[in-house]
Amino acid sequence: MDPVSEIVPCSSIRVFLMMENRLLREALIRLFRKRSDLVVLGQDGPADATASQVLETQFDVLVTDSFQTAWPTAKIACETQGQAAFKAILIGMEPDEEQFIAAVRAGVMGYLLKDASASDLVAAVRAVYRGEAVCPPQLCSTLFRFVSHMVDEMPIERSASRPDLTLRQQQLIALVAKGLTNKEIASHLNLSEFTVRNHIHRILKQVDAGSRSEAVEAIRAHGYAISS
Repeated sequence: MDPVSEIVPCSSIRVFLMMENRLLREALIRLFRKRSDLVVLGQDGPADATASQVLETQFDVLVTDSFQTAWPTAKIACETQGQAAFKAILIGMEPDEEQFIAAVRAGVMGYLLKDASASDLVAAVRAVYRGEAVCPPQLCSTLFRFVSHMVDEMPIERSASRPDLTLRQQQLIALVAKGLTNKEIASHLNLSEFTVRNHIHRILKQVDAGSRSEAVEAIRAHGYAISS
């Protein structure tokens, strides 16, 4: 790994360059040095760096022209317990939809095509540092279709419907809430204990409760007025 030696102002965006072409790396170093808010902390080729070595540099934005699903973002995220230590930008890419989606899934925040200009790259570094995502307009629709497809495949969690309690069940659960036993409830409502047990069993099933107290709380949560 080839560190770039210079004093880093606190307000600077710290950049790491990872690309095989040394001439390109050196050209980008010269480009970033002309911007007062950007500083290159390190540079290396993808084959020469390891995740731990890269993380030791403590940079903000990774700029690379090589993408693999296991490197660099996904692998480093794994080593940092899923916490992204930096934002990644891919440059010199083809408008390949599958590769673009794979990059997005791996956590890449910027995706620039081969025809992107130097000013496009500088703007992208600043944007992803602010937490924004950058991608070519022609690939935005791909991303929207991907998200729409994912949503279609997700199971819809429907909120539990309000249990339709009969007047007798409402009377019975109100007595349960007061702490009365089955025998006391039976006497109060002039029912048999067997009938009271059946009512309570059906109520527990209706509200998917495991106990009498859970049933009371669930029924209250559905808007029934039950006093203790």
